[in-house]
Amino acid sequence: MVKNLLIYTLLFPIFGIVLLLFTPAKKLKLMKLIALTSASLSFTTSLLVWGFFQNSVGSFQFVVKLFWFPNFNINFILGVDGISLFFLLLTTLLIPLCLLTSWNSVSTNVKEFLIAFLVLDFFLIGTFCVLDLLLFYIFFESVLIPMFLIIGIWGSRERKILASYYFFLYTLLGSVVMLLSILYIFSQVGTTDYETLLTFGFSDIEQKIMWLTFFIAFASKVPMLPVHLWLPEAHVEAPTAGSVILAGVLLKLGTYGFIRFSLPLFPKASFFFTPLVYTIAAVGIIYTSFTAIRQTDFKRIIAYTSIAHMNLVIIGIFSFNNIGLEGAILQSLSHGFVASALFLVIGVVYDRYRTRIVQYYGGLATVMPLYIAVFLFFTIANIAFPGTSSFVGEFLILVGSFKVNTTITFLGATGVIISGAYSLWLFNRIAFGNLKIQYTQTFLDLSFRESILFLPLILGTFIIGIYPNIFLSSIHMSVNYLVELLYF
Repeated sequence: MVKNLLIYTLLFPIFGIVLLLFTPAKKLKLMKLIALTSASLSFTTSLLVWGFFQNSVGSFQFVVKLFWFPNFNINFILGVDGISLFFLLLTTLLIPLCLLTSWNSVSTNVKEFLIAFLVLDFFLIGTFCVLDLLLFYIFFESVLIPMFLIIGIWGSRERKILASYYFFLYTLLGSVVMLLSILYIFSQVGTTDYETLLTFGFSDIEQKIMWLTFFIAFASKVPMLPVHLWLPEAHVEAPTAGSVILAGVLLKLGTYGFIRFSLPLFPKASFFFTPLVYTIAAVGIIYTSFTAIRQTDFKRIIAYTSIAHMNLVIIGIFSFNNIGLEGAILQSLSHGFVASALFLVIGVVYDRYRTRIVQYYGGLATVMPLYIAVFLFFTIANIAFPGTSSFVGEFLILVGSFKVNTTITFLGATGVIISGAYSLWLFNRIAFGNLKIQYTQTFLDLSFRESILFLPLILGTFIIGIYPNIFLSSIHMSVNYLVELLYF
């Protein structure tokens, strides 16, 4: 029973999809309950995975092996370690929240919308749990399909079709070259089994070429400069639920790919290309932080801040030490909570007033006090205020990178400083000043459903900030094992 928990986590979304297909389209409430229940069951089983997870073990746990193409040594293998555990939990938590936030706002093609999110849930769980390189690529790329539809069909503005193509083409073209490397690996090793590949030594030139192809694929997902242009466009046009899952999980596919594949499979190339990665990440942090200040669209501001935060995570990953890597994983989890909550904050006022232009808002602290309190909490979390999850993650990243390169640490830290500027200025413009009555005639504070949406994100952000060892204790042994692979 316990050994098969990952199978159950993966199958609950499929079970929900099957039920939805046989549910009459007129029964909207029943369809929403089916989708929410199946996604919540998937989250529950992922919590059980964490509950039964052995922190003292650095190798993969809950491993399930199903033969797929045994003649070619390609098998369907699932498993989690301390690195993938919290990416799994973050995914299964945010999907039900996305369904809840769309409860009233999505009124067209409801069944198709629910199915798209459950399909996305299935592919994301598979991406973080599968232990075969070829199957990872299949799940990794399959995520694009439901997300492309979510942006293109249920997007909120007239440029949604363009934005969905931006998203699809940037990330697809970046990944095609990675497929060529995977085929080369299969031809050399005879299998794409991840644990087998860890024992195989590629030559220096092979590592460098394949590392570059993997880098292009993962960098476009993070995203890093100059392949970041799709993200602000996709965020602005996507529905609120689309932005939540995009910022909360899809951006983590790139960082997870670097940690899981680029570093352990190509360690020498990872060290060789570190100056390139540091340069791109540092420029990305400073450029996108300053760009965020001059934006007028609520969503576009948070989109650019996401790029800055994820590029700081990249610096932590390429510090090649326990502190930086653990900080990168924790900051990825923290960003999943904080950025998702900020997009939910935007969704609340957009559902009421149908605009995301910042200048149309002002003085909401007097008429929506609960909303502003939640907004303030996640604003200070976004600027890495002590006691919040972002502080712990960014502190560990900066300590880890300081051991390797003090210049890059200094440049990365400037992003933390600038984030204080744009976050507090944004909050000030929304919360204080005169009410813009001509644009907003009625004011409604957070409803019960909206309050429930924020509750798990507030708890997650607060718990990591106050007692991060709950999470770090599960991560530690797996990161130790990864560092050993890098240096030995």
